[in-house]
Amino acid sequence: MQQQAAGYRGEGFSLRGEKDRFVLPPLFRKAWAELGDDRILCVAKHHSLPCLRGFGMSRTQGFNQILDRDEANAVQRGLPYDRERIATKMWTFAEVPFDASGRFILPERYCKVGGIGENICFLGGGEFITLWDLDRLGQMGEDWADQYELCLASADEARSKAGGKGK
Repeated sequence: MQQQAAGYRGEGFSLRGEKDRFVLPPLFRKAWAELGDDRILCVAKHHSLPCLRGFGMSRTQGFNQILDRDEANAVQRGLPYDRERIATKMWTFAEVPFDASGRFILPERYCKVGGIGENICFLGGGEFITLWDLDRLGQMGEDWADQYELCLASADEARSKAGGKGK
C-alpha cells in the first residue's frame, strides 16, 4: 500500500529581499520534508490562473497517472486528447533550489510569466501550491477574497518585521 503524501496547505508571504531572494514559508518547507523531497521548488506557469504553480520533485511521480486518467476521461467522452502536448506542459518547469532557511531566487522569466513583482503570496492547494503577486491576487474577485485577505494580513506582518528593509 502506497503511503499517502502530505498535502500543501495554508498560506504564507515573502517580500523580495536582499540579492533578489524570496523565502519559502516554514509551513511549506515542512511539507517538503514530510514528502522526503530535496530542497528543490519546482515552478511552472499555472495552466489556467495568472500565477505560478509550485511543487516538490516527488509530485512528478504521479504525472503519468494524471495523464492516464485524463486521457481515459477524454476517450470516454469522445474528446480529442493530445498526450504529448499536455505532457510537455506538465514537464516544463524550473527546478529552483532553496536553502535551509527557505531562501531562493526565482528566475526572472518565471517572475514575468507568473506576474510576480516584489512579493509572493503562497497558497496551499493540496498537491501543488500557487505563487501569486499580492496585487494580482487582489484582482481575482470575490472567489479569491478570503485568500487575498489572509495574504494581505501576512504581507502587513512581513512589512512591519522588515522595518522598511524589504522592497
